[in-house]
Amino acid sequence: MIVFNFSSSLNISSYRCPLTSEKPQRNMARGCCGGGNGNGNGNGGNGNGNGNGNGNGNGGNGNGNGNGNGNGGNGNGNGGNGNGNGNGNGNGNGNGNGNGGNGNGNGNGNGNGNGNGNGNGGGKNNKAEEILPHPHPVEEQLPGIQYCVNSPPPWPEAIVLGFQHYLLTLGLTVLIPSIIVPQMGGGNGEKRFVQTMRGIQGALIASGCFQMVLGFLGLWRNAVRYLSPLSVVPYVTFTGLGLYHLGFPMLANCVEIGLPGLFAMVFISQYLHRYMQTKRPIYDRFAVLFSVAIAWLFALILTSSTVYNKKPEKTQISCRTDQTGLLTAAPWIYFPYPFQWGSPSFHLGEALVMLAASFVSLSESTGTFYAVARYGSATPVPPSVISRGIGWQGIGVLLNGMFGSVTGLTASVENAGLLALTKVGSRRVIQVSAGFMIFFSIFGKFGAIFASIPMPVVAALYCILFGYVSSAGLGFLQFCNLNSFQTKFILGFSFFMGLSVPQFFREYYQGGFNPGQVQPSSSWFNDIMVVIFMSHATVAAMVALFFDCTLSRENDETRQDSGLKWWEKFSLYNSDVRNDEFYGLPCRLNKLFPAL
Repeated sequence: MIVFNFSSSLNISSYRCPLTSEKPQRNMARGCCGGGNGNGNGNGGNGNGNGNGNGNGNGGNGNGNGNGNGNGGNGNGNGGNGNGNGNGNGNGNGNGNGNGGNGNGNGNGNGNGNGNGNGNGGGKNNKAEEILPHPHPVEEQLPGIQYCVNSPPPWPEAIVLGFQHYLLTLGLTVLIPSIIVPQMGGGNGEKRFVQTMRGIQGALIASGCFQMVLGFLGLWRNAVRYLSPLSVVPYVTFTGLGLYHLGFPMLANCVEIGLPGLFAMVFISQYLHRYMQTKRPIYDRFAVLFSVAIAWLFALILTSSTVYNKKPEKTQISCRTDQTGLLTAAPWIYFPYPFQWGSPSFHLGEALVMLAASFVSLSESTGTFYAVARYGSATPVPPSVISRGIGWQGIGVLLNGMFGSVTGLTASVENAGLLALTKVGSRRVIQVSAGFMIFFSIFGKFGAIFASIPMPVVAALYCILFGYVSSAGLGFLQFCNLNSFQTKFILGFSFFMGLSVPQFFREYYQGGFNPGQVQPSSSWFNDIMVVIFMSHATVAAMVALFFDCTLSRENDETRQDSGLKWWEKFSLYNSDVRNDEFYGLPCRLNKLFPAL
């Protein structure tokens, strides 16, 4: 998992993350006869006439006064008109008329007639207009987040939240090696499948260097700058939605513990606080811990009661809490060291396939970055910051290859969804989570205990957390014109192809091409195509970006429809003063890794 670099103990009940602008309160106009009440901002004018005449003062529309004075002679003095809080005064000296101002809102209309004159106070006031419902306001920063990027929660709460993030990362961290290792010739009793590991190490080192070049040289930054809110919508949406096969299909491998875990997660996070009021938002904030504990305990009871003893092996692997073999195989203390499997070996075909996987990884990580920034109540991520993050991710992949990891590195989609569930996007929590990861990786027995959580329990969490990431992508629709048929085409086509194309390549991967289809002779080329086009987020992003660039950049109207005119101010790091607050690196690292 990428440690998101998203650092004052604050009272959760009173703190609110600062937003771009506060919404003004709307005042309802009130009207009555006589001295008028009204709304208005502006300054009334002054009129002076000499002679016998009329002095008319019309209540100013605005913040100010509308005065009309007629002093003898024939003349008219008319006060200014505006909308706001003001006073309308009319004074007639001699033969004149003083008319109180016409105002809308909170204000006073006064009329005074001195001598042979008439004084009329008040004038017209408009009755309160019926307030019609309006669409929800557009928000550059997501409101409702209790602790945003740079506002850390108290240390005790941060530690518990960090442990919750660590617990969530164990799912795929354990699942992927448990699938790959047996196919490489390794098992519980055999850990040193040297030749295969050396090839993986070399491929990971090559892919890590690939991401570092794209990130730190700004090449990925230049590509990301072509994105607009319209193309970001399917991009981020499929970052979460494309992992649907890790949700209910994996939960269904053991429904007797997966469904209770899902029901517990939904009830605790969404309903329990309605019936049990607390001073702090405990239930939704720590719903993962509560639901995992309930489902895990239930699975432990079923395992101890010998329910699964005569079940098929696949069911036992999915349901039992003692079938992974991790606890017996894990050492008490272990310090990993570089090249523990020997010198890495480099093969062109393996490296090219791993580069394709690396491209998919940085593509999906970019979508996750946008979701994390949204749920951290930050502004949209500038392209230079995304490129910098990809460079750091490349360093992580390089270290994975050096230390003999089986897999590469990508941003954790499930942890991005957990930010939304807890409404805590603080970087301190993620830093604490990284500390737990390091600790439990060294003290293997403790980490193996938590790694024995059945995967259907983790899949129940994915059903909710991946959905949060998908909704983060849909949130960018607020910046687009959904009444434009061009917008509808780009969204609909990219969504459909993001589902359809990966399904075709998945069927090919499982059963090969049909007899009537052309199959290239190069196996590594097949692998590259399958790796790239099996990614829902990558396909949806490529389709949306192509049509966005070719159809939505013609004139100001189409740029407005795609949200690009609003998006442009976030394309450069220095164009918004909030970027340095949200995305600045500590310890003067900005000088070494500048964001341009």
